[in-house]
Amino acid sequence: MRRLLVGLVAVLGLLAGGALFARPPSVPEEAIRTAVTRTPALMEQAFALPVAASFGRDLTWQSNASRCGPASVANVYRSMGEEETTEAAVLDGTGLCWTGWCIIGLTLDELAGVAQAHTERKVTVLRDLTEDAFLDHLRRANDPSRRYIINFRRKEIFGAGAGHHSPIGGYLEKEDLVLVLDVNEAFKPWLVERKRLYDAMNTLDGEKKRGMLVVE
Repeated sequence: MRRLLVGLVAVLGLLAGGALFARPPSVPEEAIRTAVTRTPALMEQAFALPVAASFGRDLTWQSNASRCGPASVANVYRSMGEEETTEAAVLDGTGLCWTGWCIIGLTLDELAGVAQAHTERKVTVLRDLTEDAFLDHLRRANDPSRRYIINFRRKEIFGAGAGHHSPIGGYLEKEDLVLVLDVNEAFKPWLVERKRLYDAMNTLDGEKKRGMLVVE
């Protein structure tokens, strides 16, 4: 009984600690509103792009602050007609986030494993991209046969915040704006200049650079 109680306390401590440690610094509402573009005409134009249209306007929001990665994969799967379209389904059998929290979040490599776990599609990690290579991939982000998930740091865009995963809905090349389908309900989808998004992606997560996943 004593061992059981000790184990229970340890699990509760892990849950509480994970909740606190995984919660990113808050971003002021004003920064969320003003740091990115949500001009109605441009948003309509962006959501008319073929990949964005496959997601639709009704994203499934991440269930807590640490699960942006699984939520991104679930939304990507839904847009591609795969069966696993919930956080729980994409995490099943991976051994990750078993407490309900992805303690300190998932790295890009861990998320690639989650994305590959329940599909026969090819999942590729894109890291250490140059600006030109990033642009080349954005030009392919409107291809209905592929989906991109980007890992970036909010601080470079909103002035505060930590690492985050979200799908890319498409690229308005003439305007040089990227549609980020933010899976955090407090942010919702937004458009941002390519260079600013690149700078937010081109940051360190531990010893490795952030980057993108491509699912095709």
